[in-house]
Amino acid sequence: MEESNSFPTVREAFWVWLRIGLLSFGGPAGQIALMHKTLVEEKRWISNDHFLHALNYCHFLPGPEAQQLATYVGWLLHRTLGGIMAGTLFILPGFFVVLALSFLYAAYRQIPAVDALFYGLKPAVLAIVLGAVVRIGGKSLKNAFSVGLAAVAFLCLFAFNVPFPYVIFGAALLGWGHARLYPQQGTATAPVETDLVSQRKNHYASGYSLRVLATWIPLWLGPVLALGLLRGWDDIYTRMGIFFSKMAMVTFGGAYAVLAYVTQEAVATYGWLTTTDMISGLALAESTPGPLILVLQYVGFMGAYSAPGTLSPVLAGTLAAILVVWVTFTPCFLWIFLGAPYVERMRNNKNLSAALAGITAAVVGVVLNLSVWFGLHALFASVTQWHGPVGITLPLPNVATLDLFALLLSVAAFIAMTKFKLGMGRVLVACALVGWLGKTLVL
Repeated sequence: MEESNSFPTVREAFWVWLRIGLLSFGGPAGQIALMHKTLVEEKRWISNDHFLHALNYCHFLPGPEAQQLATYVGWLLHRTLGGIMAGTLFILPGFFVVLALSFLYAAYRQIPAVDALFYGLKPAVLAIVLGAVVRIGGKSLKNAFSVGLAAVAFLCLFAFNVPFPYVIFGAALLGWGHARLYPQQGTATAPVETDLVSQRKNHYASGYSLRVLATWIPLWLGPVLALGLLRGWDDIYTRMGIFFSKMAMVTFGGAYAVLAYVTQEAVATYGWLTTTDMISGLALAESTPGPLILVLQYVGFMGAYSAPGTLSPVLAGTLAAILVVWVTFTPCFLWIFLGAPYVERMRNNKNLSAALAGITAAVVGVVLNLSVWFGLHALFASVTQWHGPVGITLPLPNVATLDLFALLLSVAAFIAMTKFKLGMGRVLVACALVGWLGKTLVL
């Protein structure tokens, strides 16, 4: 891979991370695809192997892996400042969009104009995701074993609903075992690919980890403790801070792995919103930039908006949204800043490299699973579940509900980006406008 000779400045990185934040539609599959195309292929700040090495570590962490990946690469580029900048800009556009849509939904309950505008984005994101599967798979699946591992990972997730952490852990064990049995076929002994971020040396004095812990744990939990002491432990803001802090530690496998539990607790236990409200919030979060886990921000807004106390509903909802986002994403910075230096030092460790090689292959299956899931829900209005023998569960789309307009728009977007090399920003904007026209004037 041809490399750029100039290391990016903080200013240059700022605008790139802002662009990624503004265009990060489509959940983790679309967001990872966007970062891969921007950082690996266009800017060439990081190699494909290094990108996947960072992504593999993020898969082991609780929380949104795409936001953590952005934080990791930002840290590689400009250390703590770069990590904070990348991770914050990744969620900030989505935060403001979800906040505005939360207010519109709470006030009016119907936002057809916004729905029409976002209608064209899903087909475009589907095209981006499919392109990422082809690019990442072409670079990562280097032998029959890696192809088979990707296929097994896809089937485990798609057909058998195996928990995500089990798939990743199993892939790591298989990658390590394969390298031990067939060292001549493994990738563990391959030389580590160099790139711009590899030129930066890691120099960490003793006590680095303690300083990270001493900084980020108070930043994360300090506001929750202050709320409990000042407003009481039964106060709605305190309960939200505690509840969503717990969620930040158990959200392995992405947002979908925890949304069912959040829905049950937020609706049935706390009564912050109704089931219908929760479904609407999920639809809003899926059509906005940023991690899908931003739906938690919407939950906080609706809960405080409905019980504002002495505050105005809008102010109460806004404060709750800020609190939920703070306790949800602050620990993501903690995990990256605490672990990334050690993960970087172990890039040359043969055993670790073998395990991560297995995960790298499995990630192709993971992204493919997300792509198929996203494609089915983007193109079909009705998708049911078919339950077969030996625990097989397959999504079954109702062919009669196929959105032909969305399918054609997705094909056009794919051709525009692959054959005519149009930028993702232009394609997303064009699809949003075409989708809006199709939704309001034709469909």
